[in-house]
Amino acid sequence: MTVRPQRARPGSAELQALVDELAETLGRSVAVDDPLVRMVCTSRHFGDEDPVRIGTLLQGRADNATVRYVLAQGVAQWSKPGFVDGRDDLGLLPRYVVPLRERGHLLGLLMVVVPDKALGEPETGTIVRAAALMAAQMYAEHLAADTRKAEERTLVLDLVDTDVATRTAARRRARELGLLGEAEHVLVTLVQLRRGTEPGRQSEAALWGALEGFRQTRSAQGVLAIDQERAILLQLRDRPPGPDEVAAQSGRVLDELATFLDPSAAPVIGVGGRHAGLRGAWTSYEQALVAARAARRLPSLRSVGDWDLLGELAVLLQLPEHALNTSLVPKPLRTLDEAHGGDRLRDTLRCFLEHAGSVPRTAEALRLHRTSLYYRLRQIQEITGLDLDDGAHRLTLHLGLRIEELLTPGDDVPA
Repeated sequence: MTVRPQRARPGSAELQALVDELAETLGRSVAVDDPLVRMVCTSRHFGDEDPVRIGTLLQGRADNATVRYVLAQGVAQWSKPGFVDGRDDLGLLPRYVVPLRERGHLLGLLMVVVPDKALGEPETGTIVRAAALMAAQMYAEHLAADTRKAEERTLVLDLVDTDVATRTAARRRARELGLLGEAEHVLVTLVQLRRGTEPGRQSEAALWGALEGFRQTRSAQGVLAIDQERAILLQLRDRPPGPDEVAAQSGRVLDELATFLDPSAAPVIGVGGRHAGLRGAWTSYEQALVAARAARRLPSLRSVGDWDLLGELAVLLQLPEHALNTSLVPKPLRTLDEAHGGDRLRDTLRCFLEHAGSVPRTAEALRLHRTSLYYRLRQIQEITGLDLDDGAHRLTLHLGLRIEELLTPGDDVPA
């Protein structure tokens, strides 16, 4: 799958003119970045270019290490201009940074290269006046872009709505607007952030930055719905993507979010099932919700749940949140957990069941002599009161082990 470079929307001719005018007045290199430190407009060089600036011109954004460094200085929360120190290891010269805000919205970052960190009062005054003009221009462009995003968001939410009439009208609207083609397969990907960990605008910008490159690729055509802590990517494809392709796309999204957001945002991704036609979008979305829940509860999934790979967990995870607690664990398994050596016996039981009750394969996997394995299995049967030769008893224990995997601290039986 080919993905377009992750870069900001190019700045308008009006904004570019303001940037060029400021640069010529100062005799310094000037750039405007978006809130994710991706280039929007830049001036010509004035002999003060550094490797970061040159790399940004080639790639459309600084490398991830530089972006993380700049954002870590808190520039997205600054209320007034200030300096970001240079970093020799990053190839970054000091920059004077002015947050471009209008009516409470952070629209971008004005950056002026100042190698010696020495700016006179006339220069800072010129920069502040230019920044006000740039913010006003960007706000006008921001309003137009927000309108388009809002229309797209409404379309996506309607396409995955539970109401049949709403979905039908949305499909008709999508065809009329030419937003989605007639590809045969649909896939919905859900990205969720932990609540309240980042300023809302920064979270939205990060989600757009991480996902916008997947709206139009060589193999997919998509639309996005984003709010402060959630993003829904709906893609139409000529063929259903395989697990490796889904994993690669999800991995890229997580990498981008790790660059733009603090680790406390703890993003997870849920990928729905692959369905035929746009009619299946709502089903894929419902499955993506379950997959995201799996990603949150199962560390082994490394923050990505794929419905097609969840197996029986897909059924268990559709239980309501209040019902998913220790009361679902079968009593015989709870008795085993409480017994002396219960952890070792439970691990033995899990291995035995995952190897379809094969003693030779279980002994090999545990690096255990068969006599010792038979002894442990007898202990398990005595403690649980269940017969491991009975298929129904094995299913009870195996299902209980899978439920235990889903439980997190605090999932105790309600009082």
